[in-house]
Amino acid sequence: MSFKNYIFKNLWIQVILSLLIGLGVGLILGEDVGVGLNDDALDSLSSYLKIPANIFLSIILMIIVPLIFTSIVVAITNLGAKDKLKTLGLGIATYFVITTTIVILVAVSLASIIAPGSILDLTALQETHDLSDDELKVTEGFSLDDIPNVVSNIIPKNPISSYLEGQMFSILIMALIVGLSMAVLPKESVKPLLDVLESIQKITLHILLISMKIVPFAVFGLIVGMVATVGIETMVGLGAYMGTVVLGLGIMLLVYALILKFVAKRPISSTFSKFRNPQTLAFSTASSMATMPMTLKTAEEDLKIDTRVSKFVIPLGTTVNMDGTALYQVIAVFFLAQLFAIELSMLSILVIIITSLLASIGTPAVPGAGVIVLSTILITVGIPPVGILLLLSVDRILDMIRTMVNVTGDLTASCVFDKLTRD
Repeated sequence: MSFKNYIFKNLWIQVILSLLIGLGVGLILGEDVGVGLNDDALDSLSSYLKIPANIFLSIILMIIVPLIFTSIVVAITNLGAKDKLKTLGLGIATYFVITTTIVILVAVSLASIIAPGSILDLTALQETHDLSDDELKVTEGFSLDDIPNVVSNIIPKNPISSYLEGQMFSILIMALIVGLSMAVLPKESVKPLLDVLESIQKITLHILLISMKIVPFAVFGLIVGMVATVGIETMVGLGAYMGTVVLGLGIMLLVYALILKFVAKRPISSTFSKFRNPQTLAFSTASSMATMPMTLKTAEEDLKIDTRVSKFVIPLGTTVNMDGTALYQVIAVFFLAQLFAIELSMLSILVIIITSLLASIGTPAVPGAGVIVLSTILITVGIPPVGILLLLSVDRILDMIRTMVNVTGDLTASCVFDKLTRD
C-alpha cells in the first residue's frame, strides 16, 4: 500500500495533518508570527473556514437524540436475560460512579497542590476583557434548599419537550425506563417497536459515518481560527492551568491502564494501541458522540468485545461517562476560585464534587458543552461566571484532550464488562 493510499484510508492521519497545517496557517495569519490580519478580515475568514465544522456539528445535533435513545433501548432489550441485564446495568452504573469519583478526587488534589489560579493577575484579566467591578463581584453560593427541586426534575415530566430541547439526561432516563420495560415483556409483543428502533439506529449511525469525511476540513478551519485569533502569548499565559488539567488527564489514563491490566485482564500496550483510531478522532472532533461509531467499530472488530456489551456500554458511556469533563470542571472551578481569591470551604468543595459528578453525567457529548455546565457549577458555589472568558481561549485544546480521555474510559469500561460477563 502506497503512503498516499495509507493516508486516505486512515482518518486519524488525515486529522493530524489537518491539525499541523491548520496550526501553521493560523500562525501565519496571526499577529505573533505572521501577517497579522485586522479583526474584521480575520473574523470574515474564520467564518468561512468554520463552515465544515458548523455543518458537522449540525449533523451531530440533528441525530444525537434518536441515536442515543434507540441505541440504549435496543441494547437493553437485546440483552434479554434478566441476570445479564442486572449484571451490566447495576455494574456499569457503579463502575461509572467509582471512576468519576476517582477522577474528581485527583482533580481536587492537583488543583489544591499546584494552585494554578494564584499565578495569574486578576487586574490583567479585568483590563484585557474590559470587565467592570460588578461583573467580578462574588455572589452567594450553594443553598441546600435547591436539592429537592434538582432531584424532582430527574424524571422527565414531558418526554416530547425533553426531546425537542435536547435534554440528554432526561432522554437517557426515558431510554432506560423504556428499555427495561421492553426487556421483561414477551419478545413477540415488543418486536414491532424493536424493529423500528433498530432501523432508526442504523440510519443515524450511517449518517454519522458519512459525515466523518468532512472531519479533517472541520479540524483545519477550527484550528486556524483559534490560533490566529488567540495568539501564542495568551495561550502560554494559561500554561499553569492547562498543565494542571493535562496532568490530571494523564493520571486518569494511567488509572485506565491499571484497570485494563488487573480488572479486564488485558495487556496494556497492545490494547491501548487498538484505542488509537477513536482516540485520535475524539481528540480532533472534541465530541464523544461524533466518535461513537468508530468507538463501537473498534470495540467489536479490534477488541473482539461481545456486541451486546459494546452496544450497551458505549452509547451509555458516551452520554454519562465523562471523566475527562469532570476533571476539567473541578480544576477550572478551583482555578477561578484561586484567581478571585475565594476561600472554598469544605461544604463548597463537597458541593463542587457532587455537582461535577452529576454534571458529568448530564453533559451533552458535543464540543464545548463542558463550558455550559461549568457556568452552572460556578454559580452554585458563588464564583463569578465571567471568569469563563479567560478559559474560553484555551478550552478548545483542553476539550480535545479530555474528550480523548472520555472515549478511552468508554473503551476501558467495555473491556471490563466484556470480561465480567464472559466469566
